[in-house]
Amino acid sequence: MEFSQKVALVTGGGSGIGKASALALARKGAVVGVLGRTKDELGETADEIIAAGGKAMTLLADISQADQMRQAVDRLIGAHGRLDIVVANAGINGVWAPIDDLKPAEWDETIAVNLRGTYLTIHLTVPHLKAAGGGSIVVVSSINGTRTFTTPGATAYSATKAAQVAMVQQLALELARHHIRVNAVCPGEIETNIDANTQLRGEEETAIPVEWPAGQVPISDGKPGKGADVADVVVFLTSDLSRHVTGTPIWVDGGQGLLR
Repeated sequence: MEFSQKVALVTGGGSGIGKASALALARKGAVVGVLGRTKDELGETADEIIAAGGKAMTLLADISQADQMRQAVDRLIGAHGRLDIVVANAGINGVWAPIDDLKPAEWDETIAVNLRGTYLTIHLTVPHLKAAGGGSIVVVSSINGTRTFTTPGATAYSATKAAQVAMVQQLALELARHHIRVNAVCPGEIETNIDANTQLRGEEETAIPVEWPAGQVPISDGKPGKGADVADVVVFLTSDLSRHVTGTPIWVDGGQGLLR
């Protein structure tokens, strides 16, 4: 049980990559705080962990809201006394639209959730990682904004994902003296429900007229990756196997970004 006696926080833990990461960390022995905005989904993740013999608690919070995040982190620390692992996964696709059609409120929402939410997650958890004598932070970014720039109208989304990697590299140096490692995973097409919070407008105005080869993901015969494919890399980055890895983005896209 590699993470026995360790406590992890996973945001967006009710589904997709977050859920897969929470389950994977729990299987390794970590107590997992599963944080998100949808109570039923969080409960399902926690129930699966507990049914498999693990330990979990649900934390209902919007990552863009400082008070809610502070209360959630305080609850986790109050219950378990420490924090060792942080997976900043929660995010939205938001509105994808031509830049002259994208509304300021739509831009602001994507920035608030993806970037402010990442900031608040790290801002509020770093004091507890320092108190534990070190730890690991993994930020879930994307190939969009870091390796590819061809998703029609995804300017706000791509900007947040690029900024997340910049945060990771900046904070890797800032927090190294505290023995806190900070890395990023950059998934490609993964089977998740993030499309439920995507609004696409004016695709024909922004799409690049290129015909991609059949199937966008070479390593899996064109099929999307699974949440577990990303979760396994998250486990690596939070384990001692990656003890000398920090400030590093790892693309988990099956080669998709190389095509695009």
